[in-house]
Amino acid sequence: MDIRPILVTLRRHKFTCCLLVLQIAFTCAIVCNAIFLIGQRLERMRTPSGIAENELVYIQMADIGNRPDAKARAAEDLAALQAIPGVKSAALVDELPFDMGSDNMDVRTDPNQRMATLSASQYFGEGLTKTLGVKLIEGRDFRPEEFVDLSDVYTALAQQQYEKLPKTTLITRDMAERLWPGQDPLGKQIYVGTGLPFTVIGVLQNLIRPGQDRLELGAQYSSVWPVRIPLVQGASFLIRCAPQDREQVLKSAVDKLKALDPNRIVLGKGTMEQHRRDFFQNDRAMAGILFGVCLALLVVTALGIVGLASFWVAQRNRSIGVRRALGATRGNILHYFQTENFLLTTMGIVLGMVLAYGINLFLIVHYELPRMPAMYLPIGALILWGIGQVAVLGPALRAAAVPPVVATRSV
Repeated sequence: MDIRPILVTLRRHKFTCCLLVLQIAFTCAIVCNAIFLIGQRLERMRTPSGIAENELVYIQMADIGNRPDAKARAAEDLAALQAIPGVKSAALVDELPFDMGSDNMDVRTDPNQRMATLSASQYFGEGLTKTLGVKLIEGRDFRPEEFVDLSDVYTALAQQQYEKLPKTTLITRDMAERLWPGQDPLGKQIYVGTGLPFTVIGVLQNLIRPGQDRLELGAQYSSVWPVRIPLVQGASFLIRCAPQDREQVLKSAVDKLKALDPNRIVLGKGTMEQHRRDFFQNDRAMAGILFGVCLALLVVTALGIVGLASFWVAQRNRSIGVRRALGATRGNILHYFQTENFLLTTMGIVLGMVLAYGINLFLIVHYELPRMPAMYLPIGALILWGIGQVAVLGPALRAAAVPPVVATRSV
């Protein structure tokens, strides 16, 4: 189709055309960035944990203070939990995967290194890897004689008796690749704190780090240490069992712990799957809000196209009738209005892509978001082209239904 008559017609309605083009441009810019942000949130929510999520339950008790029997009480509690029917393993840990906060450390590969190579989270707890169900892909797990009590770690640090600290650690595959790209990490040393050396004896496939604000710094930068935890504030019991036994095991575990000490207060309990859902609750809500914004903008833009096209059809009734009288078919009229709308939509999309890039730069500078991949621009364009053609279809069909006899009517 020759588009020159369409362009001539559009020049006669410059102001109206400009308004529609701007509306489409702003919609395109916002939709492209919103789809990108939704994708970011969904990607975060799909972050692999590396643990047996569907087999885990947790219980967090209130702090019992600095009691001298905290270590013995922890051992007694774990023995009681292990005796519950259906329990595969249990551990007392300092933090859980999908906790909102986390303990982190700067890691170097050289004690004289000025800047840390990365920041990683620290997991403490005897029997932690077995209970979590993490996969060891290289090396070995800790031996019983390698574990050190947390209180002894604090004492050794305070008295600078570093020889009493643990000597080994487990790290994740992503962490190992960042520290020593393309090299075998087993036997290598990492340096933390004031340059204290620790030997890597094993590599875990995945283990998500706790802390919402830490995922962007390396979701799998986690380490496990041979440190035995007493009953202290923030410590949690982690229990692994068959998926179908979780509810019963959780109830039995709480009852057992309260039977050992009726004064216990349960701060939190549940399945690890629920813990994960709570962890990503904000991401899920933000994705929903952004989806709602996109949908609202697309609906408003579609209504704008419908309104303008209907107005133009009403104004051009006589000229449409003349074209029909001169031999134009209904298909020609329909194609005319669809082409006209496609041109306007394309102009809006081109301008919208420029605006989308500008908005993304603003978000990068002020909110430290990653750069939007170019693939999101054609996605936004295809959505708007589709919305535009569907929106104009109704008015275009009404225009195609105008009979040739309209051309003979007086104005």
